[in-house]
Amino acid sequence: MTPMRRLRKERNYSQVKMQMLTGIDQSDYSKIETGRRNMTFEQCRRIALALDTSMDFLAGLTDDPAPYPRKDAARSR
Repeated sequence: MTPMRRLRKERNYSQVKMQMLTGIDQSDYSKIETGRRNMTFEQCRRIALALDTSMDFLAGLTDDPAPYPRKDAARSR
């Protein structure tokens, strides 16, 4: 099982739920999750936010699924 799929299952999300959270078509999400399609930067960002993880984890650059601290939206203006 891929790390992305494991995280999705841990959160009890279906691929249809991921479609609703990310705006990525379910069939495209399935291909991304199984490695049959590469994700764009924007898709990676959306999936990381939906799964509460880091883009580095999704890219295989770290084994730690914990997300990085996020900027406060008010401070980033």
